[in-house]
Amino acid sequence: MTGVRPDWIAVDWGTSNLRAWAMTEAGEPLAEARSDRGMGRLRREDFEGALRDIIGDWLGGGRMPVLICGMAGARQGWAEAGYARVPGPPLAKGLTPAPSGPDLDVRIVPGLAQDDPPDVMRGEETQVAGFLALNPGWDGVLCLPGTHSKWVRLSAGEVVGFRSFMTGELYAAIAAHTVLRHSLAGEGWDEGAFAAALTEGMARPEALASRLFAIRAESLLTALSPAAARARLSGLLIGAEIQAARGWWLGERVALIGTGRLAGHYRAALAMQGVDAALTDDTAVTLAGLQAARREQTGERGT
Repeated sequence: MTGVRPDWIAVDWGTSNLRAWAMTEAGEPLAEARSDRGMGRLRREDFEGALRDIIGDWLGGGRMPVLICGMAGARQGWAEAGYARVPGPPLAKGLTPAPSGPDLDVRIVPGLAQDDPPDVMRGEETQVAGFLALNPGWDGVLCLPGTHSKWVRLSAGEVVGFRSFMTGELYAAIAAHTVLRHSLAGEGWDEGAFAAALTEGMARPEALASRLFAIRAESLLTALSPAAARARLSGLLIGAEIQAARGWWLGERVALIGTGRLAGHYRAALAMQGVDAALTDDTAVTLAGLQAARREQTGERGT
């Protein structure tokens, strides 16, 4: 969109995709731009160009502040932004500068790290900060479904601890690189198969490896449809995660970050355990988190 002159630019840089918003100082998005040039497709020297490709029309009025969360701060990213330790606030003091042309002032939000058990997050800390900005004083557990889902315990405005699960990445790897790929090809979704697999995954997580192969056997012996096979794979993996995360959600106030199909699957799984998890829009919390980082940045500079 031409003719937009933001006060600053907010960026969420994932492994697969890139999103940017032209922002006012008050936190209002004026325009949005997207690209499929995520961190996984870029060399370090490519990041600035990839960003300029989608924000170029917003530049031209002096040096533009750019705040980035996500994988641009990874070791393989634009500039490595370290990790703040938990327990502590979701947003660390200080942002990491990234090298750029003189018309850009690029800063990256650090991630969070946990020493025992070892765990890290990058990008989700900004969503957590945004959730707290939108829900002051909220205590409980946040679930952030995704490639690597996170369960985050919050108290008194701080991240007390968190755990990550590779559920989304496991689904993608199994679907693309194992014998099950022959059973999953096609379209559609079977809600009944998903619900049954959720129950099975939660009831017997120790049987996960065996039940995964049974998907292939059922497709050969009983003509299990691809829609049912995909739903079963998802249900088994999410069910096993929900059971493994039992200590995080049992008896807790729980909220989910996300409004798409995946968040709906997690909400259904938690509802089967009697947990009514509220859904919060992921874009809304990302922007609120980046706005909180912007306020800290301008406060540090006294502007």
